[in-house]
Amino acid sequence: MCLIRERQRCRACSSVCCPVPEWARLLGLVLLALAAIGGLTMAVVRFRGADRPPSSIAMAHGLLAAAALTLLIYAAAVAGLPALGLVALVILIIVALVGIVLNLMYHAKLVPLPKTTIVIHGIVAVIGFVLLLLALHH
Repeated sequence: MCLIRERQRCRACSSVCCPVPEWARLLGLVLLALAAIGGLTMAVVRFRGADRPPSSIAMAHGLLAAAALTLLIYAAAVAGLPALGLVALVILIIVALVGIVLNLMYHAKLVPLPKTTIVIHGIVAVIGFVLLLLALHH
């Protein structure tokens, strides 16, 4: 049951749906982009020889990604996302779980982060982000 009284027609499929403010989706994308900048910064730090990036960058990266995913999950639950958007969301959730594992198993224990996992984490995150952009473009 919809808790929002005012309903509107979806631009993509013309079905009646609950409105999710456009700013929520846009903010989710912006937060993901900021998280990606933090992730790239951490990868550069690691590949330049440090065992771990600064904790402040790692925490900001995780916080931004979690906030973005929260907004996107809200958008999916309230108004729905196109199928490609749902695929992107699932990919990003899996990437976030891998990030949590990297933090808890390596960073928090002061163990050098594995470079291969960092690269895979980043590549899959970019794939999820691009798919989300494509899904929300329509």
